Amino acid sequence: MKKLLFVFNPHAGKGQIKDNLCDIVDIFTKGGYEVVTYPTQAKLDGYNKLCKCGQDYDMIVTSGGDGTLSEAVKAMMTFDKKIPLGYIPAGSTNDCAQSLSIPKKMLDAAREIVDGVYFDYDVGKFNGQYFVYVAGFGAFTDVSYETSQTMKNKFGHAAYVAEGIKRLSKITGQQMRVEHDGEVIEGSFILGLISNTISVGGMKKLIASGVCFDDGLFEAVLVKTPKNAIELSNTINEAVLNKLNDKHFVTFKTSRVTFTSENEVPWTLDGESGGKHTYVEIENCKQAIRFKLKPNDITAEQTAVQCSAGDMIMTEDGHPVVIEDQSEIED
Repeated sequence: MKKLLFVFNPHAGKGQIKDNLCDIVDIFTKGGYEVVTYPTQAKLDGYNKLCKCGQDYDMIVTSGGDGTLSEAVKAMMTFDKKIPLGYIPAGSTNDCAQSLSIPKKMLDAAREIVDGVYFDYDVGKFNGQYFVYVAGFGAFTDVSYETSQTMKNKFGHAAYVAEGIKRLSKITGQQMRVEHDGEVIEGSFILGLISNTISVGGMKKLIASGVCFDDGLFEAVLVKTPKNAIELSNTINEAVLNKLNDKHFVTFKTSRVTFTSENEVPWTLDGESGGKHTYVEIENCKQAIRFKLKPNDITAEQTAVQCSAGDMIMTEDGHPVVIEDQSEIED
């Protein structure tokens, strides 16, 4: 029987994992897995657990918010081999789950992991640290980790919105030199996002256009510092409507980008503090993490490419199987 390690944050969201744990374990067991559960006790506990013994399992599943998922991915990036990762969202916003169309209902998410297919997803590298879906600086990027867990549990996504509104009057720009693909951009920006997602802080429209999760490219959005309150209002309206004109925004796709500033700038990685830096190098690690997701248009496209390249074969039930050694399919 295959072994599955289920690492979950018992306090994420409103603690709903407590009401679903037995049913989730039952779904995994019926799916052919011997399940070991591990409730995290503190920040980085999940990361340390996976670094210690994660490679001993055939499947890893994590449940919690985006921070819990980020810990799992950071740990798995240290592994010698790709082990499939399942995600059951339980946080207040769950940006990555929204991007990958993972159900909000825990039992539905668990069933899709059991019945799912492989999907290799790009991961970011930020000055040697890994992140799952977004690295950012500037306005609102610290809202997630500076909003108390009590407020998150009580009000959910509304807690982020309320915290963000309080900061509108304090927005200031950061002078940056940005370099990518032979191009140099210099200016003052109130917000910068380097991402592989269609949702940041629950807002889906800002970077939803043309996102591909496995193409080796990030979507970059830089918001120019407005000169006055009216220009700020216009910038926010354009962001909400996904009308990012050149007057207020800089957008591009890239596999590598650097940021240089005279002053230390605070950065956020997947909603958690990424420290203060005067120099940042961000690289895309193409298809570095293997999720297990329900079959959809996204997974079908990757499967078709990999099958045509001889990296996968299809089983009788229509599921793609990764071929690590070509001798496995020889007579």
